[in-house]
Amino acid sequence: MIPASLMKSLQRKILQQLVDGSAEAVLVARTDRPNWPVALCNPAFGNISANGEALGQPFADVVEQMFGRDLALEVSESVRSGHETTLPVELGGRNFLLALKPLTLGNDSTERYCAAYLRIAHANGSSAPGDEAQQALLKAKRRIFDLTRDDAVTGLLNSQAFNEVLLHDWAVAAREKSRLALVGIALQDFDDYVAVFGRHAADSCMRRVAQAIRRCLRRASDVAARIDGPAGERLVVLSHASDEEGVDEFAKQITLAVRELGLHHPRSSDEKFVTVSYAVSVRDAAKGESGAKEFLDSVLA
Repeated sequence: MIPASLMKSLQRKILQQLVDGSAEAVLVARTDRPNWPVALCNPAFGNISANGEALGQPFADVVEQMFGRDLALEVSESVRSGHETTLPVELGGRNFLLALKPLTLGNDSTERYCAAYLRIAHANGSSAPGDEAQQALLKAKRRIFDLTRDDAVTGLLNSQAFNEVLLHDWAVAAREKSRLALVGIALQDFDDYVAVFGRHAADSCMRRVAQAIRRCLRRASDVAARIDGPAGERLVVLSHASDEEGVDEFAKQITLAVRELGLHHPRSSDEKFVTVSYAVSVRDAAKGESGAKEFLDSVLA
């Protein structure tokens, strides 16, 4: 019997040869590690990417550099959901299909990967025969999945989906001995805003604030959600940043972005505009002093 360590080494060598020999651009990221570092990248990918040094780089950052933040956010959500999907993309004036496929090494392994295949679309911009139906099915499945994860008002993750992400990332951070950061954001005097303008206008306000927060996210792997906490509604951002001073500066950027929306609030105790306050927490998951729930509660009070 071949030892497990030798088998894993052989598997990697064979996989590397297959990836290198592929005419398609292929990239493989390890998704059970913080920031999803790129583990494999073939020459075909390097030929079309402006970032030839993708190995070891965060997967979401590589995607963002190639296709922009909006697509990187969509790709990040697909990776987190664990669903196979295909997305149309454009690069250098050419049309491609970006296929994402989750991979594992078997039932006895905790390692998780995601393969990204970049395929040239047909000259007329269409996919190969049969692909359109497959893409439509995948998009429909993704939409149904999104409806169970997205908050209906803000478009951010809902409480249940966010808790699943937090538990997963906390476990990864504990194993990898890394830190996580949370920013809890509260709309100031929001009950008074609801009293003046009504629930419909308040939902619109909340949605615009959520959009401002999304624009402030520094990495596509950052996650934002709307949470019903013990002190009321909160918007929360989860980041793998470990620098507490940097996270605090990020939170200040959010407060400025919300203030610059210029949303009128006649009963604001601070200004006559909608403003937010924030709480920041950065913790080492490996220390075992608290769990994911206590970590979240620390920014919801």
